[in-house]
Amino acid sequence: MIKHAGDERRKAGPRFTTRLLVAQALVLVAGALTTWLVASAVGPAIFREHLSRAGVSHNPAEATHVDEAFAAALIISLLAALLIAVLMALLVTWYFTRRVQRSMVAVAATAAEIATGRYSSRVSSPGLGGGVDQLVDTFNQLAHRLDTTEITRRRMLADLAHEMRTPLGTLDAHLEALEDGVRELDEPTLSVLRSSTHRLGRLAQDISAVSRAEEGNLEIRPVRIDARELIKTASSEAQDKFETKGVRLVEDVAAGTTVFADPERMGQVLGNLLDNALRHTSEGGTVTLTSRSVDKRWVEFEVQDSGEGIEPEHLANVFDRFYRADTARNREQGGSGIGLAIAKALLEAHGGGISADSPGRGRGATFTVRLPSLGSKPSGMRKPGIHG
Repeated sequence: MIKHAGDERRKAGPRFTTRLLVAQALVLVAGALTTWLVASAVGPAIFREHLSRAGVSHNPAEATHVDEAFAAALIISLLAALLIAVLMALLVTWYFTRRVQRSMVAVAATAAEIATGRYSSRVSSPGLGGGVDQLVDTFNQLAHRLDTTEITRRRMLADLAHEMRTPLGTLDAHLEALEDGVRELDEPTLSVLRSSTHRLGRLAQDISAVSRAEEGNLEIRPVRIDARELIKTASSEAQDKFETKGVRLVEDVAAGTTVFADPERMGQVLGNLLDNALRHTSEGGTVTLTSRSVDKRWVEFEVQDSGEGIEPEHLANVFDRFYRADTARNREQGGSGIGLAIAKALLEAHGGGISADSPGRGRGATFTVRLPSLGSKPSGMRKPGIHG
């Protein structure tokens, strides 16, 4: 199939070149004929007029001979000049057509390579001017985006398979044990089975949520809301888990701070950040949830923990799907690996953003959320009730 496509491209090239040369030749020949006809019709009359003004008189036979001589000289001169001009124009057209053809063949060949999955292929600039260079740059950017998307897709599928392997293995082992009579269908066994199925369900929900958020298909209903209300709600929902693990949750909210956000989505964001902080903070540690106004245009929420921290080389990737700074972390305790990606997508849908900072391993981490404050909604935010 690839060879056939290459043959088709080679056949298409000469046809394009021939058509362009023939079209240019027709234009040039038409111009030459027009020039010759106009010169033949107008030239003799003008020549005789100038002879009359100069006082040069001829008898009818001499006048006829002079007209014939002038016409012959005019035709020979015009034909020679027009022939040279047509040949030069065709030569230039041929050279330019060849360059265009090579550029088209290069683009077609690269497109064929990309179609086969070789997304690293690129087209070199043919040097035909700004318009063509812009086309080449756009094509290369498209190839780069496809390359990046393909890398992300492969990594996501590999990570997803890894995420599913543990709960599926647990389910398979326990079902086999039940079939062999090694285990009984008692409460501990049912608890393990429920935990594994819940984990698979949560993984499916998280993947769906982050995909819809990144594609702009989540409904965002922003309203004016006090930042203290968001923090109080998130803290109360997470308090039991913090008490169970023995981690202290501290609130520090600036008075009179309002934001323009969807309360349900922001609850999801803060909940994910608190869950992430709790997973990485040992018993006896502290997680602090704060908010403050910045430049009267933004409100920042911070979730700061005293836990494991993040090494500098991992900070740029913590919001990627399934990314873990510690690849050896127990996946049962490490979450689905999508919580921070969901938080990032939801905040960007609000016109805000999120960043991570840490002094290093063992020194805690801080996640900073930025949202538009009251009266400063960015133009890029979705209107309430409108799907992206």
